[in-house]
Amino acid sequence: MVGRAASHRQRTLPVWQNGSVETEAGQVLAAIGPRLRALRRERGTSLAEVSAATGISVSTLSRLESGRRRATLELLLPLAGVYQVPLDQIVAQPAADPRVQMRPVRRRGLILYPLTRRPGGLQAYKVVIPAGQGRQVPEPRTHEGYDWLYVLSGRLRVVLGDHDLVLMPGEAAEFDTRAPHWFGKAGPEAVELLSLFGPRGERMHVVARGGDPPEPPGCALPAHLLRGSWALDCPQKAAGSE
Repeated sequence: MVGRAASHRQRTLPVWQNGSVETEAGQVLAAIGPRLRALRRERGTSLAEVSAATGISVSTLSRLESGRRRATLELLLPLAGVYQVPLDQIVAQPAADPRVQMRPVRRRGLILYPLTRRPGGLQAYKVVIPAGQGRQVPEPRTHEGYDWLYVLSGRLRVVLGDHDLVLMPGEAAEFDTRAPHWFGKAGPEAVELLSLFGPRGERMHVVARGGDPPEPPGCALPAHLLRGSWALDCPQKAAGSE
């Protein structure tokens, strides 16, 4: 008796019973029992009635609902049939954490905070250019893609081809990054902006309000001021790769 009791005390409990449900699988398993109990109670069915319909013993059903019995497909499939629900309603994954973990990346005088986490397609960043003397001398570069910038605070200097512009808070610019381009501070104060960057062909669409400004020199196509947004289409020029 003593040996058997000691052996029982030393037995390791499953992950969904030991109070340290840390993995996604453990969270899924821990939620099955309460979900089965809720489904049964919603239908006003007793354990004995479910047992008669499924062939699963009352004690097994009770232990499933309390989390003392590990769920298997052999047990869950007939229960899903009795409750008339798809299996994934019983074995539902926990909702993904919607928060984006913003780990800043420092690059050429910029601090980039990723706001998206999907691979490929449009990428969103909050960009901070710290106060001081850095990031004030233009160094135009070229690469594949399309960029959209929106100024949150400070004064942003944008150099694109023959254009040298200063954007104020609330203004935006979009451009083909195959043209030589650079952006930085227009003064010593810090600048904060949002950047949407995507592959060639994925670009922002801004609805025009009012008339167009005069065409800036040096562009094959006009630059349109769209609610404070410069859409610049300039001819590509040779420049060093990024």
